[in-house]
Amino acid sequence: MSALVLGIGNLLMGDEGVGVHAVRRLLDQGVPDDVTVVDGGTGGFHLLSYFQDYDQLVLIDAAADGQAPGTVSTLEPVYASDYPRSLTAHDIGLKDVVEAAALLGPLPKTYLVTVSVAPPRGLTLTLSPAVEAALPGVVAAVHRCLGLTTDVSRTQRDLAAHLEGSLRDLDATRH
Repeated sequence: MSALVLGIGNLLMGDEGVGVHAVRRLLDQGVPDDVTVVDGGTGGFHLLSYFQDYDQLVLIDAAADGQAPGTVSTLEPVYASDYPRSLTAHDIGLKDVVEAAALLGPLPKTYLVTVSVAPPRGLTLTLSPAVEAALPGVVAAVHRCLGLTTDVSRTQRDLAAHLEGSLRDLDATRH
């Protein structure tokens, strides 16, 4: 089964860019080969093909839902109204893209991971402390959606140990 993790957000708008920050963290920690991770930026209709090309989709986005900033929520949206309303920095909201994708054909199994945010603070490249602290919870939520039961960072350590051993073997053959 192929899966896509798509982070949506505008990095210039602080917390509104949490989806992009989250996918960067996922990439740093490593993901299985059958999982594709994409920075979806501020969204848009260019993302439509992703809704058709994968069996499973995990979307990460900010939500102005009235909950405390940094609150991580996961749901399996059924209707376009289940998606967070577009924040001002998005040209085309995630809800708009989902509605267009549904017109093109059946949608893949979809999970939506949202992080509650306060109103935008203006232009800033940094996340607020509450939203920054929520990133490990976002990563854990994505892992649950994907059914990952192994510690991905452990897999990364195992790969590093394997490469180190291979380099030692190579070095030994030179002497």
